[in-house]
Amino acid sequence: MDLALFQPDQPPNTGTLLRLGACVRTPVHIIEPCGFPFSPKAVKRYAMDYADHVQLHHHLEWSAFETWRADAGRRLVLLTTQAVQSYVDFNFEDDDILIVGSESSGAPDYVHAVADARVTIPMTAQVRSLNVAVAAAMVLGEALRQTDGFKNIER
Repeated sequence: MDLALFQPDQPPNTGTLLRLGACVRTPVHIIEPCGFPFSPKAVKRYAMDYADHVQLHHHLEWSAFETWRADAGRRLVLLTTQAVQSYVDFNFEDDDILIVGSESSGAPDYVHAVADARVTIPMTAQVRSLNVAVAAAMVLGEALRQTDGFKNIER
């Protein structure tokens, strides 16, 4: 299971998701351009002392990520408020890549178009969406539970 961040624009959320990846042994992919400077020094600042514990993959653009994914033959699962399928009713596979869109604009149509699946978190009608880091943590937790992904985490 991997987690991909499509053009993130909030450093604190990126840091939180890098820490999540470190804590649950989930590789994290950053797909540029970011809405903030992205460098090894910046990663250490955002992810603090967790930066050395996360398997980080940096893709300079969407096409580079898509080439990597196609070569790897991996399924892409998009987390989006525009989906009908609830993440709790979805059958995750252990080599899925969960992708979240940018905090300010979500994922563009071309990401939706190539996603193998789109899932959402059920929410009340009065609200727009969850914080991207919270949403990713919820869905990743369920995906790891379904695929026994927690069994490989050292304690």
